[in-house]
Amino acid sequence: MGIVDLVVFLVFIGTVVGVGLWKSKSAHSEEGGAADYFLAGRGLKWWLIGISLIAANISAEQFVGMSGQAASYLGLAIASYEWMAAVTLVLVAFAFLPYFLKTGIFTIPGFLEHRYNHLARSIMAVFMMFILVGVSLCGVIYAGALPMRDLLMEAGINVSLTICCWIMGVLAAGYVASGGLKACAWADLIQGTALIVGGVLITVLAFQALGVADISTLTAGVGATAAAAKDSAVAVTDSMGGMQRFITLNSDKLHMFLPKADPIIPWTALCLGLWIPNIYYWGLNQYITQRTLGSSSLAEGQKGIVFAAALKLIIPFIIVFPGLIAFNLYRPEMVQKAELDFLNTFEKSAAAVETSGNYLTFTALDSWKAANPLKAAEIDAYNKLVTEKASASGSKTAVKVQSEYKSDSALGLLIARLCMGRKGLFGFIVAALLGAIVSSLAAVLNAASTIFSIDIYNSYINKAASQKQLVGVGRVCVGVFVVVGCVVAPLLDDPKFGGIFTYIQEFQGYVSPGVLAVFVFGLLNRTAAGVTGVIGLLLNPVLYFLLKTFCPQIDFLNRMAICLVIVLAVMFVVGLFSRLPQPVVFKSNTHLDMQPSRGAKICGIAVVIVTAILYIIFR
Repeated sequence: MGIVDLVVFLVFIGTVVGVGLWKSKSAHSEEGGAADYFLAGRGLKWWLIGISLIAANISAEQFVGMSGQAASYLGLAIASYEWMAAVTLVLVAFAFLPYFLKTGIFTIPGFLEHRYNHLARSIMAVFMMFILVGVSLCGVIYAGALPMRDLLMEAGINVSLTICCWIMGVLAAGYVASGGLKACAWADLIQGTALIVGGVLITVLAFQALGVADISTLTAGVGATAAAAKDSAVAVTDSMGGMQRFITLNSDKLHMFLPKADPIIPWTALCLGLWIPNIYYWGLNQYITQRTLGSSSLAEGQKGIVFAAALKLIIPFIIVFPGLIAFNLYRPEMVQKAELDFLNTFEKSAAAVETSGNYLTFTALDSWKAANPLKAAEIDAYNKLVTEKASASGSKTAVKVQSEYKSDSALGLLIARLCMGRKGLFGFIVAALLGAIVSSLAAVLNAASTIFSIDIYNSYINKAASQKQLVGVGRVCVGVFVVVGCVVAPLLDDPKFGGIFTYIQEFQGYVSPGVLAVFVFGLLNRTAAGVTGVIGLLLNPVLYFLLKTFCPQIDFLNRMAICLVIVLAVMFVVGLFSRLPQPVVFKSNTHLDMQPSRGAKICGIAVVIVTAILYIIFR
């Protein structure tokens, strides 16, 4: 990392923190209450809401994970998470937000008290605290620390995964604890803009590199069929430009629909399963919706959400497309990284085989075993020892299978090969990536501290707490939660978790279908008694556990769809027998202007139409 890169990096980080703290001065004043700290004084404008939503959402999990999955066989199909999110956001803007702002809630669990009862609110608050701190916070820190460590190593700066976790955690906690949501939103404005600009720059450089690369070094994307990939590699010519080569090399990966047997995104999941995490995430997840709850009016909130939906449409072009190009350009290096990752994991397990209770065996690729017979024999002997130890203790063994190539290295390779050497650009890209990670981390910390302060501390520990006390508790929570996250996050490097994507999605499945069912049912059925909400929230984790245990062949998206349908059916039946004397009326508890935005509605319809066109083009 040159001196120019280092200066750009430090100036960027200093600007983000400085602007965030400067714009949140009211959170330090004596009259600054809980609304100022937790909801930015309910004064956020549409452009700030839109950028902040994107910055809070896009992190290393998307840039690294999504570009990596695009480089694998999934290709453009992984873009469904983004394009379906655009439609979901439009739905949230007009179906959910009016109710949330009208009731004047601080947190999403608070809405359940208006519709069901206090117990339903408390159950959801506990669930969300578990997900936010135990899953989202630790997952975001870990997923962010990995690429930061790798990029810094590429630049000649050797730091451990643990140190990277603490650097990001302290940065985020610093301005969140000081300025609350307003600090987050203004920091997000800079980081979100830099994120999009950085993504565009990487995409442009990737297409340029593809256009001038020696065609003998290019690899066709491994998509639906290996034969099609081989044919497309042969079809590339020197006269083709970057775009022509891209389409030719990735022809069988530029499709949105995968077979129904696909373990990650079967086409059946597009019918229902993928909508569940999308609607939960964008409409009922505190660390995202907190930005919309801070809207200065209903119209501003709706315009901000639709603005974010429009930005979502371009995200795959600056994340997924570079991932595809990275595979075309750097597949041999991805193969080497996969071998290194496999061997490093083996060496760690072999060193701890006598003391570890984790019985992990290793399955190497046949081609690698043929090229490395001595190491393969060592692995076979280790596997035999571990299997015997597991059998003697009555335990099961887990399997680490060697990947053909490490797809998650796609983004790191692009940055290292295309941005290094361009003065200032590498520093800007690293700063933008770090900013994206810190934005998501700050959003989780702010949301978790809000739920604990409002739904738990103020409801059970100190019902007479003053505004100043609530803000103080929120700040303490930020410090406690970031310590927990930074301590736990490095532990996720253990192979038994099966990867960060699996870790996050699997645990959220215990909560998201039930929460979505309870909210949808509560809005459509106003006469069912409060007990229906309690049953719905408690039933889902049990159902999900049973399906995961006894039907492991069902992928997690379809598993969530089954849970949603069953929970809704049970709530409907319970609602027939347990009814309220009068339908629930959501009374207004806000001073905000609740006039909806006609312009946002028109733009929202346009977003839905464009999304449909994209699915038709890439069908």
